[in-house]
Amino acid sequence: MPPGPGRGARDFLTDEEKANRPKVTWPLLKRVFSYLTPYWKQMLVVLGCIIVSSVLGLMPSVLTGRIIDQGLIGRDLRLLILLILLSLGVTLGSNLIGVAENYLNNWIAQHITYDMRNKMYRHLQRMSQSFFTSNNQGDIITRMTSDISGVERVVTSTFTSILSNSITLAAAVIIMFRENWVLALVGTLVVPLFTIPTRWAGKTRWTLTRESQECSDQINGILNETLSVSGQLLVKLFGKEDEEYEKYRAANERMIRLNIRESMAGRWFRVVITTFSSVGPMLLYLVGGILMMKYDSDLTVGDISVLVALLGRMYGPVNSLLNIQVEWIRSMALFTRIFEYYDMPVEIESPPDAIVPERADGSVSFEHVRFSYDGERQILKDVSFDLKAGHSVAIVGPSGSGKSTMINLIPRLYDVTGGRVLFGGNDVRTLDLDFLRDKIGIVSQETYLFNGTIRENLLYAKPDATEAELIDVCKKANIWDFIEKQEQGFESMVGNRGLKLSGGEKQRLSIARVLLKDPALLIFDEATASLDSISESKIQEAIDPIVASRTSILIAHRLSTILAADEILVLRDGQIVERGAHEELVKAGGTYTELYETQFKRALEREQS
Repeated sequence: MPPGPGRGARDFLTDEEKANRPKVTWPLLKRVFSYLTPYWKQMLVVLGCIIVSSVLGLMPSVLTGRIIDQGLIGRDLRLLILLILLSLGVTLGSNLIGVAENYLNNWIAQHITYDMRNKMYRHLQRMSQSFFTSNNQGDIITRMTSDISGVERVVTSTFTSILSNSITLAAAVIIMFRENWVLALVGTLVVPLFTIPTRWAGKTRWTLTRESQECSDQINGILNETLSVSGQLLVKLFGKEDEEYEKYRAANERMIRLNIRESMAGRWFRVVITTFSSVGPMLLYLVGGILMMKYDSDLTVGDISVLVALLGRMYGPVNSLLNIQVEWIRSMALFTRIFEYYDMPVEIESPPDAIVPERADGSVSFEHVRFSYDGERQILKDVSFDLKAGHSVAIVGPSGSGKSTMINLIPRLYDVTGGRVLFGGNDVRTLDLDFLRDKIGIVSQETYLFNGTIRENLLYAKPDATEAELIDVCKKANIWDFIEKQEQGFESMVGNRGLKLSGGEKQRLSIARVLLKDPALLIFDEATASLDSISESKIQEAIDPIVASRTSILIAHRLSTILAADEILVLRDGQIVERGAHEELVKAGGTYTELYETQFKRALEREQS
């Protein structure tokens, strides 16, 4: 029988797919098949199963001739029963082998995608921070999930479809020519013509399906925008209910029309393909009848029945092989997208001869550091300073002056483009990356918590921490009183990204997590920004004693935090323009004085009022 009516919708490339059609080269093919190499033994078994299953699948059609000629016309009941049982047995055997082939095929596909996912995740984990800030997160997740999942379809469908259909078609043609070369020639010449309505209807349905999807996206967009809490409020405030309804009604009407057209296209497809599929057998009956009646051919009714049955078995494989180019291009495009990520260089990693010091004192030195994200605009320009072990430094400056960029260079989230950053007396680029990051703790403005319990989020820093250690760091972070009041204590869920906690609670939990890590250098990057005064006060109470006892870097807008530091660095336009103690910097009349008058002093007055 010919392929089903829904199939054609996938047999055409979109404009985007045509524009991004990959160039299939031998190196690309070699790389693709390299993922099959570890499973070559299983692939050989699959190939054997496909061959046997394909040949056995044609045997019932061949046996039909003997059933008709020798069993029915020959009136041999015993032979008829035997042939029928043999046909059923062959069919069962073919199906059982097909089940085994399907299992092995899926086993191979699952293991290949398992290997590729692990490799992709490991590679993405090693990418620098600039990769994640410059690439769309949705695209990263798509490559990791949908693209690699598509490989499973390639292995289980595209590759095996080529093999199975080719073998079935070849076997059917060989058997047909052995039966009668004239009828076989008629059949093989006619079959490709029957794919014309299939491709025509498929193209029509694909166009309608694409338009329906676009219309559906438009409707979903309207619903998401106008039925959300914020969107509905905006609609009401501007009195746009009727206008939004009209937009929805028009899109909904277009969707209905498209759905009706798509349904009718499918119905007409079935009418056309059913009509066309009956032409082939009729031609074989006609030519066979002429050969038997006019030319005294030794053809029998059974022979013609065999050829008609084999012709029917050829429709599907021919149509699939004619359309395989589309699936092949999509498959290669899939691998190309995956390989594109695999081939992205890891910009920041441990050097081959990485240094692992016995201990780290937490001291930091910037020596004529320069940095640019894009190689053009300089974010940091010749920055130099020293932070001795046990001391603290506050970095202040206008927004966009490069404060957060400075601290990101210490754990090598980015690498300097000039000069060098020293940690414990060693250039950070010479240190083992795991060692370096293990010795640095950062509390950032944007606190991230995993969707789990308080305990699980804390243990992320130290999986083997004891209960006493957890309580100790929570007390230091001024969060223990809150945890103690919770019905489930450390087992309380924090929600997705910590949404069940307030901003201050999340931040204090983040401080406790970093303290549990026990780093040699502790960095606070605007840890009290965007919080109310009460939450800010509790966090400050936690920070002050920590800064007094550890090597610390503070980026802050709160005056009391800045005053807790041993030295203040004033950053402006990527340069340290002032440095020193609070009193002398206020009197200097420079950038710090401006910040004090416009930011620090006002914040202090608000706290005291």
